[in-house]
Amino acid sequence: MSNLILLDTALCLPSPEVEALLQGRMMAVIPRTFIHPGRSFALYPSISSINLLHDEQYYKSYLLTDTQKVSTQIGSETVWIKAWGKCELCQILNSSQSLKALSELTVWTTKALEQILLQRKHIFVAHLHVYLLSQPVEILVNSQSQFVGLPYSLRVSDNLPVLNDRTFAQRKHQLEKLQPPLHPELEELQSAIASLTKAAAKQLDHDIKVFLGWSSDKLIKQPDPDLVWINNIAKLGDRSIELDEKKSNYQAGTDFENIARRSLNFLGFKVEEDYKGGAGGLDLFCSQPYPLVCECKAGKSIPDRAVEELDRIGKRHLKENYMMAVRLIIGPGQPTKQLQESAVISKISIIKAMTLQKLVEFKAKYPGAINLVELQQYLEPGQIDYKIDEYIDKAEREIKLRSHIIQLVKKHLEKTDDRNVGVDSLHIAYIYDNPPQSLTPKELYEIMIELSSPLTGYLGRDKKSDRFYFLRDLPINLK
Repeated sequence: MSNLILLDTALCLPSPEVEALLQGRMMAVIPRTFIHPGRSFALYPSISSINLLHDEQYYKSYLLTDTQKVSTQIGSETVWIKAWGKCELCQILNSSQSLKALSELTVWTTKALEQILLQRKHIFVAHLHVYLLSQPVEILVNSQSQFVGLPYSLRVSDNLPVLNDRTFAQRKHQLEKLQPPLHPELEELQSAIASLTKAAAKQLDHDIKVFLGWSSDKLIKQPDPDLVWINNIAKLGDRSIELDEKKSNYQAGTDFENIARRSLNFLGFKVEEDYKGGAGGLDLFCSQPYPLVCECKAGKSIPDRAVEELDRIGKRHLKENYMMAVRLIIGPGQPTKQLQESAVISKISIIKAMTLQKLVEFKAKYPGAINLVELQQYLEPGQIDYKIDEYIDKAEREIKLRSHIIQLVKKHLEKTDDRNVGVDSLHIAYIYDNPPQSLTPKELYEIMIELSSPLTGYLGRDKKSDRFYFLRDLPINLK
């Protein structure tokens, strides 16, 4: 249940700092005087500054890049208030030795903090729990003292926190103890991709922020317009369900070959550009992570001669390397008995275009879920659509298991109010939580190590105590 609060004053801060608070990049400000814990106020962004240093020396470079467009939105007569904050702690720092650690956790440069310390002899660091307003409020520009009176009281609630209680508590503890950032290299990566507009970049940007503790929101994934081509794989491979029947056989074959090429590349194969089909040509050849020769057949069925054609063309182009490669035919319909027997003898796999589409769709939903080396074990001779389904089912079970473990960590910490949990305690909870499958403590530990990797970032890990804590959810979007 949210609490309603009446605000009569606002804390005046430089606009870059307000934006950093809104983004969750930091949760502290440096007021000119001590702020008593428990005090609440609106956050008033200002374009004026009393800094003796230029902003380029005062703030870290990524912050200025992110807030340039925000600063231009502040008019000369009015200002928009988008959030309010509650002071949870106010530290007093008077040692230059603490400044480097404070800089690593905030947006200020060490040089800026040194300048502040010279001016004031000590630095107040106020820890703010920041909440968004349901609607931004436009007010007239007021005087630029530390606190300004609002022209009218604002009735606000705490139901839109920038950081949830657990994330805020973790960040507050880190700042209070001046503990160094755990992943400075990821902070640099986030800064580098923050301005990119591609959907994949925005997703990565969000995931890194959640991992770093800058955000605790779940991102509602929208369909990626760059991936709509995936829906056409089966249609281009099976002309019996294709809407455009005016295409020639040659054009239909070329269209399917092109989308199959794109599909294999999307799955992670290295598709060599020297092979592009045509009369007497090899349709597709992938060199990594293992050699893969692929023949694409668009139409209503795969001709019985397809195996012999692939053997003949493959040997002509690849010589002795052909026999070392995985051989695959992608085409529509149910293979005849003769075709299946030929495929088994020549050790060639056959799948439908829809099966290829299933693989690509799965890869689009869970980018790291398909392991091509493992997939190779399922590429047996003959018609193997059922084998690919087996592989996707196996990958789905692994995702569900990991999602279950992540939620278990989250629920356990919420129930016990602990900061982190060891594997032994969590394994006991796992046994009694209707687990998807049986796991030994060692198996559970190995999965938790995987989930706490910087490349996944679903769990965090305290390496000194070898205990784990929750960072972000793994949403399940399986059929």
